Formats: sequence, C-alpha cells, structure tokens
Amino acid sequence: MLCAALLPASLGLAGCSHGDRGGERPAVLPSPLAVPSAPPQVSGWRAVATEADRARLRNWRTAWMDALAKARNAGAGMRIVAQGALLAPDAALVDPAPPPGDYRCRVIKLGAQSAGLPDYIAYPYFACRIAGADGERSLRKLDGSQRPAGLIYPDSDRRMIFLGTMVLGDEKRGLAYGRDADRDMVGLVERVGPRRWRLVLPYPRWESTLDVIELLPRD
Repeated sequence: MLCAALLPASLGLAGCSHGDRGGERPAVLPSPLAVPSAPPQVSGWRAVATEADRARLRNWRTAWMDALAKARNAGAGMRIVAQGALLAPDAALVDPAPPPGDYRCRVIKLGAQSAGLPDYIAYPYFACRIAGADGERSLRKLDGSQRPAGLIYPDSDRRMIFLGTMVLGDEKRGLAYGRDADRDMVGLVERVGPRRWRLVLPYPRWESTLDVIELLPRD
C-alpha cells in the first residue's frame, strides 16, 4: 500500500496493485472546472434606465388599458375616438425616429391617480424641440410649467425610448436623470402618421396613469 500513501486520494485512484489479475488501472483525473462566460454587455438605454423606470416601461400596456378605461368611464369615449391613432396602443408605425427640428406638442393626460382630478384632459399646444442626428436624440419641451427634457434612444423598428427628467416652474435646467425618482421620466417614442409622433409616458409620478404627448413638426 506504499503507492496509495504517496498519491492524493482526490485523484480517485483505484490505482495500486492489490494483487488483482488486471494489474494497475490508470488514475481518473478530475474534470477541469467550467469557466463562467462573461455577462452580456448592456448598452443604450438599458445601461442608463433605473430599475423603477424599467418596471414602468415593462407595464406600459397595463397603464394604457387602465387609463383608457378610466377616461371612458368618465364620459371621454368620443374624445378618445376623435384622436385617432394618437391614443391607440398598437398604432406605432415603422421608422419611429422624429427628425430634428421645432415641434408643436400637446399633452393628453388619461386616468386620474387620485379623486378630484380629471380622467381626461387635453392641454393646448406648446413648443418642443428635438435635436441630434443619427443614434441618440434629445427632446425638450420649451414652455409651460412642466417641461420634460431628456434623450431619445434607439430600440426597435417601431419605437424609441425616452429617458429624461421633469423641469418645473422657473428652473433653468432639470436634475440629471437618476438623481430624483420623482422627476425621472421614461416613455416610448413612436410614429403614428406621416408627420405625427407621440411620446407615451406610462405611470407618470403626478396626476395621471398615462400621458401622451403629441409631436407635430412646425415646418
């Protein structure tokens, strides 16, 4: 049994001759450890979005259905129909990127978050601006007391993703995205007509269940 004492037991040796007729059997070596693969690299909006905003984005359809139901129950059914594709959840067309330039934009709020607030309200047109070329673009609402500002990221052939913050009152600039969850905004940018886009914001922090911002080029 001398060789059994000289070799580690972990090699799983049945290897020293014990006088059996088959002679020595070769040692069974342990398998090499599997090397875990590197995690996939995250880029674009997924590398920036907070977990809370990822959840809002995942549940965009639930927000939309709930908001429409509240608005219809409040008697706004005909006003919803009058907006056509703007308020239809599945109306997104291919080629979603809005071209840079100045826009007329208006906000429609659907589904009040608390009693006493309207379940449907459409605001007048304000001024918005989209800047940038290929890839990411920026969007800013230029006037009004609540002014979304942020970046638009590529996503699919029918939608882009908006990540931004809410600029309030007389503030000259908003907080950086991710610093204040109450100001953070996430939404879908979609084209719903030849020259008509929308920014859909599920579960905004204040007032409504869904905000839809219509974007119409000024030229």
